[in-house]
Amino acid sequence: MFRYTSSSQLSIDDFMDNLGKKLNPNNRWVKLAHQIPWDDLAKIYAESLSEDMGRPSKDARLVIGAIILKHKKGLPDEEVIPEVQESPYLQYFLGLKEFTHEPIFDPSLFVTLRKRLGTEAFDQFSQKFVERVDAIEEDRKKKSSGSKKPKQGNKQSTAQKKETSNQGQLLLDAVVAPQDIKFPTDLDLLNGAREHTENLIDQLWQPGKEKRKPRTHRKIARKSYLQTVLKKRKSKKELRKAIRKQLGCVNRNLNIINKLLDARPGASLPFSNRDLKRYWVVGEVYRQQKQMYDSKSRTVADRIVSLSQPHVRPIVRGKAGRDVEFGAKLSVSLVGGYSFLDHLSWDAFNESVDLIAQVENYKRRFGFYPESVHADKIYGTRANRQYLKDRGIRYSGKPLGRPRKLSKQEKRELRKGLSIRNRIEGKFGEGKRKYDLDLVKAKTPKTSESWIACVFFVMNLAHWQRVDFFCYIFSRLLKRFTTRIQYFKEQFQYKLKLCCPEFTFSG
Repeated sequence: MFRYTSSSQLSIDDFMDNLGKKLNPNNRWVKLAHQIPWDDLAKIYAESLSEDMGRPSKDARLVIGAIILKHKKGLPDEEVIPEVQESPYLQYFLGLKEFTHEPIFDPSLFVTLRKRLGTEAFDQFSQKFVERVDAIEEDRKKKSSGSKKPKQGNKQSTAQKKETSNQGQLLLDAVVAPQDIKFPTDLDLLNGAREHTENLIDQLWQPGKEKRKPRTHRKIARKSYLQTVLKKRKSKKELRKAIRKQLGCVNRNLNIINKLLDARPGASLPFSNRDLKRYWVVGEVYRQQKQMYDSKSRTVADRIVSLSQPHVRPIVRGKAGRDVEFGAKLSVSLVGGYSFLDHLSWDAFNESVDLIAQVENYKRRFGFYPESVHADKIYGTRANRQYLKDRGIRYSGKPLGRPRKLSKQEKRELRKGLSIRNRIEGKFGEGKRKYDLDLVKAKTPKTSESWIACVFFVMNLAHWQRVDFFCYIFSRLLKRFTTRIQYFKEQFQYKLKLCCPEFTFSG
């Protein structure tokens, strides 16, 4: 049935005002606001601030909640503030006392917050939240078990067992968080370096002192670059010739800049800090590209792939469709659906060396070693296997040595261990699809690391919300099921008593 009210929009005054009603207590933001340990997070946040110096900061819950909201909803920094202005639930989540149409703060504050917090603060946030979740689960178990107190002997034996025995599953893997940079090629990188050096020459040239401006042949260099880069198919000979021309232009421009700097001793540089840093990066890019051109090689140590983000390195992964990724490499551990960032590096590393540290981190977080470790075959080195064996930890990989025929039970356990490891792959997929782990848009190493650590913290929050939602649905279904069982039991007893009045029920 088609229904349509009117073609004209009501005025804002005539529109129904729902803000006068109470908020829904079952809303996801309301429930999450009550489960986050805000006081503990505020203490961690306060460690990065001074008590005596500077202007008073924004409320800790306000800024921490805004960062959570940004990654939870996958919003750009500029869109978080309007989103908060439009929703009373989000304002309640951020700890505001009443609904307001005013912006909570300027979006540029997000960059300052990332610099201020770093990876350490978000790691502590995750640890505090997991501790809060464990406390909630313990309370639920106590309520479900009843009011009977266990005997003192049983309580001590359980505690001793908890200290000595291994518990839980530890899942390990590594992943790359790609950075938001242009796909690097040698020709594009040299062209960008040439254009930047030309801008520096324009800033250094003083028309009153020098008779003639140094010639950079920028139009010829630009034309030569376009003739090659716009071709659909480029041969190796054409690419090498184009790279040689750009190398010559960059070298000439660098020499001109050095002469102009020598001509003004003691004078202040007209460059900004950003231009000066880019000038140093261009010099290193030229050295690396010249070394690869002379040696006819494709590799060089600490290769720079972006002028604006020189800390980014190429990470060879060998994945389908992505042989090389450009970003930070991460070692991650997954425990009970909650993920922890154990190691972050901008250079490539062998993730197998992190296994011992990750197992020790597990013991530090939970007080005991895991029962089993599920990881890729690269982690199954002899040293790692011996370390796990000494501590009674089972490794889920194939045994070393000559392949032998496995029994059905061994095949089943091996297949089960490999299937458990798929959970951490799914966690990486969740972070890249929903929480901006696939494209880190921060610019500096500090802010990028903070971005990545925040993604894992928000994923832990999202995992708890899913678990809590399923527990709520299960409890409702269980309550309905028990009610129906009780109803059928009463009906059966009533009909049985009608048929056999002398029959009595016991218990």
